[in-house]
Amino acid sequence: MERAGMFVNNLAGEMAYRSFRPAPLPPIDLQIDDEMIEALTLATKAIAVLDTLAVHIPNVNLFVSMYVRKEALLSSQIEGTQATLEDVLDPMIEKNTNQNVADVVNYIKATEFALSRLKTLPLCCRLLKEAHAVLMEGVRGQEKNPGEFRTSQNWIGAAGSTLRTARYIPPNPSDMLEAMSDLEKYINSEDSLNVLIQVALLHYQFETIHPFLDGNGRIGRLLITLFLIEKKVLKTPALYISYYLKQNRIEYYDRMSEVRNKDNYEQWVKFFLRAIHFSAEDASQTIEKLSGLHDRNTEKIQKLGRASATALKVFHYLEQNPIIDISKTAQELGISFSTTSGAIRRLEEQGILVQTNNANRNRVFSYEEYLHLLRKNT
Repeated sequence: MERAGMFVNNLAGEMAYRSFRPAPLPPIDLQIDDEMIEALTLATKAIAVLDTLAVHIPNVNLFVSMYVRKEALLSSQIEGTQATLEDVLDPMIEKNTNQNVADVVNYIKATEFALSRLKTLPLCCRLLKEAHAVLMEGVRGQEKNPGEFRTSQNWIGAAGSTLRTARYIPPNPSDMLEAMSDLEKYINSEDSLNVLIQVALLHYQFETIHPFLDGNGRIGRLLITLFLIEKKVLKTPALYISYYLKQNRIEYYDRMSEVRNKDNYEQWVKFFLRAIHFSAEDASQTIEKLSGLHDRNTEKIQKLGRASATALKVFHYLEQNPIIDISKTAQELGISFSTTSGAIRRLEEQGILVQTNNANRNRVFSYEEYLHLLRKNT
């Protein structure tokens, strides 16, 4: 077996194909050269800054909940899902029958489920299966064994490709089960490698194994955050790297192929460390901007006198739901329609809210400054 694994023959005759059997982690003799040390140093510093910032900002949970939605959108877009941030934040989203939007909503649910589950269950195959079941519930691919590892061969390639024309064929079902067992042991082992190098290897290995019939990319990217929290590198789930991977999608796939075809783990690890560095710095900048926006607008609202109490209540709701309508907001906050309408009018007057449709009834408003920051990179 080569350092990264080996290609094995399956079946015979016209049905014959070659699948990949990955070697267990960690790789033998990983070469940590000066370039990798520099990339690791930059990524480590950026993560430390982000985590410190996330811990000390009082409203960081608002940022995290919004970033989870943004990450769900970007991670789904990597897989070809056609949806926008406005689709995901639409106050009437539960009435949206668009399958693309449903895919993103399920990814949000799967992320929130997995983060909560991690408090009671160590990171393991069971947790990944449970998150996968949430991801695939009631959407495209729900017929593809939600919450279960595959029992048939899958492959990766262009639409309409077959086992003969596939770009990559993951481990056969028997090899896959063994590889996932090895991966689970690695996740819970005490490896001497730096945790950020470990998570790079872990993400590569999961995508190479491709244990599910569908949803592997999304679960594999969720695994990054879960592992960093499990290893206490992050205290809050504030790091998401899908934007970097989306922007460098071809390189992302090519570098994973380079490991399988040429045993070159090193180039993959360096690429991944750059992704962490960029994403952590970007998240830190966004947190600071959103926090500053929160403070400025809170100060404006507090100057409204007696009207400030209701306006602040609507404003706090707005930070979790930056696109709103009066009726649903009133219902969610348990205040009357007219009181809510008055608070929204005051937020409009302060330039915080903007009406985004031309209707006199069922008016929709958006927190444009907030959305402008979130729209970046989507």
